[in-house]
Amino acid sequence: MVNKKSFMKTKMTVLLSLSLGLASSFTAQAESFLVDSQASYKNVLSSLQPGDEIVLKNGVYKDFEITFTGKGTEKQPIRLTAQTKGQVILSGQSNLKMAGEYLEVSGLVFKDGYSPSGEVISFRRNKDDLANHSRVTEVVIDKYNIPFKFESDYWVGMYGKYNRFDHNHLEGKSNKGVTMAVRLNTEASRENHHRIDHNYFGPRPILGSNGGETLRIGTSHYSLSDSFTIVENNYFDRCDGEVEIISNKSGKNQFKNNTFFESRGTLTLRHGNGNIVENNVFFGNGVDHTGGIRVINADQVIRNNYLEGLTGYRFGSGLTIMNGVPNSSINRYHQVDNALIENNTLVNVDNVHFAAGSDKERSATPVNSTIANNLISHSKLDNTITLFDDVSDNEFKGNVLSKDHKKVIKTGFSDKSFKLERANNGLLYPSDKALADKGVSKDLVVTQKQDVGTTWYPKADPVVAFNSGKVIAVNANSDDFYQALNQAHTGDTLLLADGVYDLQKITALDKVVSFKAKNQGKAQLDIYRSTSFEIRDNGGLQFDGVIISGKNAPDSTGNVFVRTSRLPMLVNYRFELLNSQVKDFDINHSFHFLDVAMHSFADHIKIENTEFDNITGDVLKLNKEVEDLGIYNAEYVYLTNNKFTNIKGAVVKLYRGGTDESTFGPHIYVEGNTIENVGLGKRNKEKTALLVHGAQVIDIQNNTMKNAAKVILNHTVGEAKTMVSDNTFINMDKVFITEINFPEKPTGIIENNHYKQM
Repeated sequence: MVNKKSFMKTKMTVLLSLSLGLASSFTAQAESFLVDSQASYKNVLSSLQPGDEIVLKNGVYKDFEITFTGKGTEKQPIRLTAQTKGQVILSGQSNLKMAGEYLEVSGLVFKDGYSPSGEVISFRRNKDDLANHSRVTEVVIDKYNIPFKFESDYWVGMYGKYNRFDHNHLEGKSNKGVTMAVRLNTEASRENHHRIDHNYFGPRPILGSNGGETLRIGTSHYSLSDSFTIVENNYFDRCDGEVEIISNKSGKNQFKNNTFFESRGTLTLRHGNGNIVENNVFFGNGVDHTGGIRVINADQVIRNNYLEGLTGYRFGSGLTIMNGVPNSSINRYHQVDNALIENNTLVNVDNVHFAAGSDKERSATPVNSTIANNLISHSKLDNTITLFDDVSDNEFKGNVLSKDHKKVIKTGFSDKSFKLERANNGLLYPSDKALADKGVSKDLVVTQKQDVGTTWYPKADPVVAFNSGKVIAVNANSDDFYQALNQAHTGDTLLLADGVYDLQKITALDKVVSFKAKNQGKAQLDIYRSTSFEIRDNGGLQFDGVIISGKNAPDSTGNVFVRTSRLPMLVNYRFELLNSQVKDFDINHSFHFLDVAMHSFADHIKIENTEFDNITGDVLKLNKEVEDLGIYNAEYVYLTNNKFTNIKGAVVKLYRGGTDESTFGPHIYVEGNTIENVGLGKRNKEKTALLVHGAQVIDIQNNTMKNAAKVILNHTVGEAKTMVSDNTFINMDKVFITEINFPEKPTGIIENNHYKQM
């Protein structure tokens, strides 16, 4: 219902002065409607005139599909806003569709639900009715995800022309699909001149699949069309969805003055010509797979960008200039031609790749391009530039490398000894005035986190660390154990007194909890159910210093100590087992330690300084994504300084199939372990002690393996990084790597291993 008082009939007087000394005035009346329900909103929508506004009363509106239409003017837009910014919550299955001219939306928050359509905010009502000259500002979308991880949607779809999206806060998209997309699928949305500015693109977790871009402009189908979209003064905070943070797939776009903070991946000029990447800042801070700019196609300008502390390589390196495909189809890789790459600063950037991706298909090298006046310095590495093909058809001039840096490209690079000093803008510059024209300019302004998004919605860290909350002392009995667990908040630690704890319940865990023995090895957890812990969305689990015994488990097959939810999970989890003992998982066959379900994903699994003995199943079963679509169950697996003995299954089964190049993982590190009498059970159908299929980083070093089944390492993606070294294998087959899809390019290293027969 619309309250009569809420019409507020605000008078807006506009005085028009006429020429020839004649003057007159008139009053244009703009009205403000305070509405408190979906029905009252619909009642006033059709009567809106230029300058009018609808004000949503503070509160929670569930399942509200807002259609906001009208025709304002440049000086008198029609507005939809909140009574108090941040206090109007759209939850459940809500969304917003805009269509018309000069519309403006502000102050709303989408959370605790998901859009029933393909977009949360859409600059169109349908394919023919679009928004133009319209604006969305100070709107929040927070974890507003479809509950099925691999069902795709967008959070924001921009259509029409001359629209603006600014000072918004988008955080926590964990299902498949681009966070924000500029669509060029009709003529009415091409050459759109949109502006995307001053937004906070908050943390996006690792998706573990293709389809995790934060921003995409265009698609390959329309990539030869120009968009004229400006993306400026935005802050990309730990946007880790996949290898492309921004996927540019159209022409004549500008990316200016954006900051990328610890974000895995790159700003990728995937398709489209004539784009400008200028005055952007990339801070990697040494975080794994942080990247910079990837260049493909023609007439690209990469100028005055600052990149520091980036560790990424291959397609995710600090600066990547790609090879193309001769006569490329519209959806493959067009040749780099006439690029201008000048006055960029790269400090402690581990990899600069020229002619990246060179292979039988991608054989068209970069041509007619100028690489000039760039400054490259690294405090630890003497070689950061890699050539994958011939780049002689380009001009290199005036580039400066730090002293003793290897000159892989012989002309156009000089090596000099210079000191870097951090300026007031937070960036490093050479103190030598003779280098003033090298690298980025002194007047580069860094977009700061506090200057983007809204002023009223917190930019909180989305990851709750283990042991970050309070410590709860627990007495050695089951009642106290479960009571403390129920009362614990996410991040808390349960400190276990000496004694035995009977685990007689299946605990569904939707918070981050640590179980730590007060005295290492003095607190024992006895299993009484087929499953003791089930990790669900928002859950995380750590054990430290405990004994875990399966001697009292049910006499049935397929018991498991920890499993993930049998329903598809939306939120990534973490699991750690430290300084502990696991024993007597032999009450029946196929008794596993950790068994995950399909569509669950661990940011990391860490087991260190722990002893496993007498287990009839596998320790880690991470092999449920078998569709060969590039999906997998864990990003990082760490096995360090453990002892595995008398295990009929495998220590780990990790599987990632397919050849998709959009992800960085999985990664597995197996270092300093003793593995004896493992993998020889008759139900271990793979006949392996260690199965790693499709991981992109494998590091197996300084282990001793004795009387164990074979180690199976399969590469499925090109240029996987594998190191197997300094291990001792006793009474075992030799380790080798199978290149399943790229046999002509083996990338693994097997060296300094010792084989003995006893």
